[in-house]
Amino acid sequence: MTRRVLFLCSGNTCRSQMAEAIINARLSDGWQAFSAGIRAGEAVQPKVLTVLEEIGIQHHGYPKAVETFRDAEFDLVVTVCDAAAEECPLWLGKGRTAHHDFPDPSKTDQIEGFRSLRDELLIEIPKILAGFES
Repeated sequence: MTRRVLFLCSGNTCRSQMAEAIINARLSDGWQAFSAGIRAGEAVQPKVLTVLEEIGIQHHGYPKAVETFRDAEFDLVVTVCDAAAEECPLWLGKGRTAHHDFPDPSKTDQIEGFRSLRDELLIEIPKILAGFES
């Protein structure tokens, strides 16, 4: 059985997009990932795509507003930044919720920050998903 997870962030241009791409590329045997933002941006940040490509992940996502998924069912909804957790504290749909505040590399716009975020997501997101399964 494939479980569905939604990653929420403020703009859906960086952290949640990266989490979605990593899960769909690396854990697709048990999970299907989606992402959305409280205030969806205009495009995925180019450095997100660059650092994902460095580890062999081709991502073709685009920013989506959380309202896009209002009637969708998820097994788990994960907020990946404090702003999303504060502005969207209650998920009205079915499914459990989790939160982990990941740093926003776009504040400095340095490629190393995006790599660091990618590497942290590669470690922490599977732990969050494993915690849901137990």
